[in-house]
Amino acid sequence: MCNTYRFRPLTGQPFEEIRQTGISLEFPQGRPNIEPRDDIRIGDSAPVVTRTKDGVAVRMTTWAWKSPQGRPVFNFRSDERSFANSLRCAIPADGFYEFTDALAGQKRKTRWLFTMVEAPAFWIAGVIRDGAFSMLTTTPGPDVAPYHDRQIVLLEPGRAMEWLDLTTPEAELLRPLPASRLAVERVFPPAETGRLF
Repeated sequence: MCNTYRFRPLTGQPFEEIRQTGISLEFPQGRPNIEPRDDIRIGDSAPVVTRTKDGVAVRMTTWAWKSPQGRPVFNFRSDERSFANSLRCAIPADGFYEFTDALAGQKRKTRWLFTMVEAPAFWIAGVIRDGAFSMLTTTPGPDVAPYHDRQIVLLEPGRAMEWLDLTTPEAELLRPLPASRLAVERVFPPAETGRLF
């Protein structure tokens, strides 16, 4: 499952889409300095947005709460669940990673970067519990299925508020994207090394 993602904000994306709706951005912890990061990992602090009474709050939040057994809950199944009474969040990203078995001659797993076609940034649907966030997962769409049997819930640009306000039925939001919406690139080992399968 997704345990690493990327966010390299360009010209305010994807926050600009919220501003364009006329909804105010609030910074309850002070305006964060959001640096470009190629690898946001479990336990890291990263920006998320949540709904407030008068706008949308941008907060730096830890990725993954602790389960009763002490393990990090970084992905959370959305199947057959309602999040109407949960603290929903939208996690800005411009890429996420999945891993497959190591190629012949390699010791490390093969790492794949997924980005959204024709979108410089997107949102991941999440929930907050115990002051930390987790990404919601669903069945894999056709772009992810060859690499993993689950995938994170991706919200296309312009749909973050639908998730935060639940103005669209959850079943329509918490599902995989259609085919050809994601581009995939092998980042380890580099594409010129080894064979694909």
